[in-house]
Amino acid sequence: MRKVGALAGKGEQAFRLRKRGDGLLLEAATSGGAANGLYAVADRIRSGAEVLPDGQDGRVVAPALPLRLTDHGSVGLTADKAAFAAGDDYGLNTDVVGPALVPRAPWVDAAKAKAIGEQLRQFVDRALADGYNGVVLPGFLEYVTFSGVGDGHAVYREGDPHVARALAMRRAFGPSWKYAHEMGMKVYFQTDMLALSPPLKKYLGDLDTSSSRLWSVYRAGLHELFMTMPYVDGLVVRIGEGGEDYKLAGWDYHSEIKVTTVEQVRAMLTAFLRQADADDRDIVFRTWSVGVGAVGDMHTNPASYHKVLDGIDSEHLIVSTKYTLGDFYSHLPLNTTLLTGRQKRIVEFQSRREFEGFGALPNDLGVLHQQALQTFLAKNPNIVGLWNWTQDGGPLRAGPMTLYLRTGFWQMWDVNVYLTARLAWDPSLDVAAATNDWIRQAFSDDPATVSAIAQVMALSRSAVGKGLYIGPYADTRVKALGLEPPPMMWIFEWDIVTGDSAALDTIYRVARPRLDEAIAEGEDAVMLARRMQTLVNGTSPSSWRDPALRQRFADTLAYQVDLFSTLAAYRTMVLRHAQWLDTGSSTARASWRAAEKRFRAAAAAHEAKYGNNTALPAYNFTAAEIGMQRADRDEAMAWLARVLLALLLIGFALGGSFGQRLLRGAPGSAALRGLWLGMTRPWRVTAVEPNGRTDRMLVWFLPGAMLVASRAVFTWFAAPAHLVVVLGAWLIFAVTLRWLTRGRDRFALSAAIGGVALMRTVILLVALAGRGPGRYWYDFWTEPGLRSFYITVAFAAFCWTFVVAGFVLRNSYGLTRRAASGSTLIGAGVPPAMIGGLIAAIGLERALTVWNDQMALLPWGLSRILGITTYLGIPSAIPVIAAGTGLALAVAGALLAGRPGKRALSPHRAAFSGEE
Repeated sequence: MRKVGALAGKGEQAFRLRKRGDGLLLEAATSGGAANGLYAVADRIRSGAEVLPDGQDGRVVAPALPLRLTDHGSVGLTADKAAFAAGDDYGLNTDVVGPALVPRAPWVDAAKAKAIGEQLRQFVDRALADGYNGVVLPGFLEYVTFSGVGDGHAVYREGDPHVARALAMRRAFGPSWKYAHEMGMKVYFQTDMLALSPPLKKYLGDLDTSSSRLWSVYRAGLHELFMTMPYVDGLVVRIGEGGEDYKLAGWDYHSEIKVTTVEQVRAMLTAFLRQADADDRDIVFRTWSVGVGAVGDMHTNPASYHKVLDGIDSEHLIVSTKYTLGDFYSHLPLNTTLLTGRQKRIVEFQSRREFEGFGALPNDLGVLHQQALQTFLAKNPNIVGLWNWTQDGGPLRAGPMTLYLRTGFWQMWDVNVYLTARLAWDPSLDVAAATNDWIRQAFSDDPATVSAIAQVMALSRSAVGKGLYIGPYADTRVKALGLEPPPMMWIFEWDIVTGDSAALDTIYRVARPRLDEAIAEGEDAVMLARRMQTLVNGTSPSSWRDPALRQRFADTLAYQVDLFSTLAAYRTMVLRHAQWLDTGSSTARASWRAAEKRFRAAAAAHEAKYGNNTALPAYNFTAAEIGMQRADRDEAMAWLARVLLALLLIGFALGGSFGQRLLRGAPGSAALRGLWLGMTRPWRVTAVEPNGRTDRMLVWFLPGAMLVASRAVFTWFAAPAHLVVVLGAWLIFAVTLRWLTRGRDRFALSAAIGGVALMRTVILLVALAGRGPGRYWYDFWTEPGLRSFYITVAFAAFCWTFVVAGFVLRNSYGLTRRAASGSTLIGAGVPPAMIGGLIAAIGLERALTVWNDQMALLPWGLSRILGITTYLGIPSAIPVIAAGTGLALAVAGALLAGRPGKRALSPHRAAFSGEE
C-alpha cells in the first residue's frame, strides 16, 4: 500500500490498484481512500471474483456519490417476542438508546449502553465494508443543556434533571458515536422539529416558529451539540411528522408539527445554517412534509420546492428527498423534485420495504434503484449522495421480528443494502452480476444454487408488484378528500387487509376499464411465487453455506405462496362485489360469492398457520371481515328498503284524498292524513282533527318507527353508534318541541314534523332500494354528480325541518313570529349541544373510531396508526364547537321567545283566524 498525491482529481475517497509482480499495490491519497480500496478487495474475495479484473489495472476508482448515508440499522432494538407477537405496536419512535435509560440518576444503565455500543460497532463495520461512509442516528435535544442561553439556566433551571440526564447521555453513548466517526463514518443526528421538552416549551412561550427569537434558542442548542460532541458532523431535520406516536415511552422529550409555512421553514433554515456555517457542520433538510400548501407538497411539487427553498444557499445545506413521487411504494413515478434545485441533494432509499411485507418477502430493488440514480444524476449535477434505510420505516414492532444483522432472516433485504451501496459507487454497475456477488457471499458459491437464487431475486419484483398491488389502480394518481392516497390502499399500513368502502370502491372504479386484468394479476402473482418456491426447493441443502438459511428461504417462499393465494381470492371478492354494486350483474354476483368462499377458507388457514409466527406473521383480516359482513347484507338491506318504501307509499296513498274516502274516518285515518299534509303542505295540518287515541299515537309512532327502521337498514343493522347520534338528535329535537308546547294539543306539531321526517326517510330509502347501503356508498365515493345532488336534496330537507317547525309553531299554536322563531332556535340548538357534549366527553378520535369500525367507511387501521382526525385534518375541537354553537342557539332562542303563553284560540282555529 502506498500513499500518493491526489488521484486524477478524483477526491479523497479514491484509490487505485496496480499489479506488482505476483501481488497488488494499493495507492490512495488519504487513509480513507486506502480503506475504501481494502474494502473493495475484500468484497471481491468474498464474492469469488477477480481481485483486479481485466482493464482495472491502474484505473482510479472513486465513488459517483461522495456521501453515502445509512440509517442505524437495528441498533437498540430488542427482539421481544411478546411485543412482536401482539402485532399492534404502531409506535414510530426509533431511539436507539431506549433500552439503556433509567428514570433517575445515573440515568443510563452502563451495561445496556455498552451492549448498544457493541451493536453499533457491528453495524458500522458492516456498513463500511458495504461502501457506506455516513450513519444517521436519532437524537438532538436529549444531549443538550442549553447552557448557551441566557445565564446558562434560562431553559433548564439549576438542579433540573434534564441537565444531569443530558450529561449522562453524552458520557454513556458518546464513545460509541465517536467510534463511528473515527472509523471513517460521518455521524449525523436526526430530529423532528419542533423538538421540545416541558421546560423548553414553557421557555419558548407561544411557539412562534417564524420568530428569530425562538430559533436563536435552537441555534444555541445546535452549537452546544457540535462543540461538546465534536464527532457529530451535522443534523438531519424533518418537519412533516411528529407527535405522540414518535415519543419514547417514559421520556418527556417530544415533537410537534409547528413548521408548516414557507416563512417558518425559511426562518428555521436561515438560523440553523448560520450556526452550521460558523461551526463547519451540515444541515440535512428533509423535504418529507405531507399536507396542504407549498410546504405540504414540496416533496413532490417542483414549484413548491422552489418557493420554499430558492435563495437559501449554503455549502452546509443538503436537501434529502425520497426517490419516489410519494412514499416508498412500487408503481410510483420517480420524484421530479430531484431533477431541480440549486442545493446539494441526496436521494433517500429504503431496503426493507415497510409497505411490501417489511422485508419478509424476496424483493430485489437493485434495478429500480439503478434507474432512479441514473435518471437523477443525468439531469441534476447537484446530486451528491444517497441515504439508504436498512431497518427504518414504519413501526418497528408491528411486522416480522427481523432485526438487521442480528435476528431473523434479515438476509432477505440485505441484497438491497449491498446493491444500493455498490450503485452509489458505480451507477452503471451490472446489477445482475452484483446480485450474484451478494448471493455467493450470503448463501452459496455453488453455480447451480447461485443461478436458482438469482432467478428468484429476478422474479421477486414482479411477484411483489402483482401480489401486493392492484396494478390498474396503482398506476393511476388519485385524489380523495384533498389528499393523494398511496397506490396500495387495499392493504392499509402495513399488513391490514382493508374492508372499507372508500378505498375498495375507489380502487374498483379506477380499475374498472381493466378489471379482468386487475383480478388476473393476483393469480399471476401466485404463479410467480410458486415458480420461485420450486427454484429454491430444487437446490441441494449441501450446496448452501448454511442449510438453515435454505430452510428459512424455503419457509419464506411457502409463506409468500400462501399469502398471495389468500390475497388473490380477496381481491377477486371485493372487485366483483363492487362490480355487482355498480352493474347489478348476476355473473359478477356469482363470482363475488364464489371468491368469498375461497377467501374465507384461505384466510382461516393463513391465520392458523402464521398467526403465532413472529418471523412470518399472518396478515390482519379484521377489517376485511367487517367489510365482508356488511357486503353480505347488501341484498337483504335493499329488499328491506324496498318494503319500507312500499309501506310508506301505501300510507301516503291512504293519507291522500282518495285514500281518505276509502278509510271513511277509520281509526288512524286522521294521522295518515296529517302526515301526508305535513310532508306535502304543512301549512294545512291544522285542518285535520284527530279522532281519538289511535290517531294521536300513530301520528308520532309511524315517523318514529320509519326513522328507526330506515336508519337501521342504512347501517346494515350493525352500527349502533350511528343510530345513537342520528336518532338521538331526532328524539331530542322532538322532545324539546313537545316540551315547549306542553299543555297544548300537539297533534298538528307531530303531523308536521313527522311529515318532514317521512320525507327525509323517503329520500334515504330511494337511495338504498337499488343495491342496499353498499350501492349508496359506492355512489357517494365514486359519483361526484350524484353525491352533490343527494347532499343538496338531503340538506334542503334538513333545513326544511326547521322552516316547518317555525311555521307550525306560529300558525298552529298562535305564537308570535318572534316566539315561534325563538322556540325553533331552541329546538335546533339543544340536539347539537347535547350530542356535541357527549362526543366531546368521549373524545372525537375515539368516537370516530367506534363509528368507523361499525360503518366500515374509512380504513380500519386509520385510527389505530395515524388517527382519523390527524390524517384528515379534522380539528379535535369540533364537538366542543358544535356543543357551544347549539347552546348559543338555545340561549338566543330562549331570549327571543320568552316564555310562550297559552292563547285563547285552539290550534285549529288560529290557523284560519288571521290573528297574530
